[in-house]
Amino acid sequence: MLFSTSTLAALLAFTPLISAHATMFGVFVNGQDQGDGRNKYIRSPKTNDPVRDLQSPDIVCNTNGGTPAPDFVSAPAGATLSFRWFHFRPEDPTDILDPSHKGAIITYIAPFTEGNGAQPIWSKIAEEGFENGEWATIKMIANKGRADFKLPASLAAGKYLIRQELLALHMADINFKVDNTRGPESYPSCVQVEVTGGGEAVPDQDFDFNRGYTYDDPGLFFNIYVPFDKYTPPGPPVFQG
Repeated sequence: MLFSTSTLAALLAFTPLISAHATMFGVFVNGQDQGDGRNKYIRSPKTNDPVRDLQSPDIVCNTNGGTPAPDFVSAPAGATLSFRWFHFRPEDPTDILDPSHKGAIITYIAPFTEGNGAQPIWSKIAEEGFENGEWATIKMIANKGRADFKLPASLAAGKYLIRQELLALHMADINFKVDNTRGPESYPSCVQVEVTGGGEAVPDQDFDFNRGYTYDDPGLFFNIYVPFDKYTPPGPPVFQG
């Protein structure tokens, strides 16, 4: 089959977008694999496509965020959690995310809700952006798709939603409101976690993604292709407990 020059160019332009997407597969608690969590303890999205519209409720827990999963991951306060991401083939440790998708990895927590999380209920508990000359997403790829963070040791016991997003900035030099095919690509996923032990700290930042993530936020509207001195991820500061 022969393609016109314009058709071939369009296909080539579209291919990297298809090959780069990601979604979450499972969780490790203090190094212990909790198994395939898709639609089990993860509110798995319908596709591995990014969310670009900051005013959509999908920016919170993605396209399936309002459908509770049947189970919870159990983790003690202070535990190290690793959320494992993949592209299409979870059995392939190299099939994770296209390295062109440079950006931050940000983790939030909220009291458990059966809703889609599009409320002022979130607190940031971890973030990693650009450090020592390397983006967080590139470090995650090198770590076989695992993004690590620690639960606050003082976190009160109970049921929570933990939202982690890969924030890819490869097209964030153009504002989504100017061109809705561009802008930062968010890959959010929400995990149901039951925290045991701990203290009495209750995250209280009350962050609302649809209000707190804005199109002119320098952590979201950012050009990774020009020299820069510093990058600050969007959202509130990290909750210290």
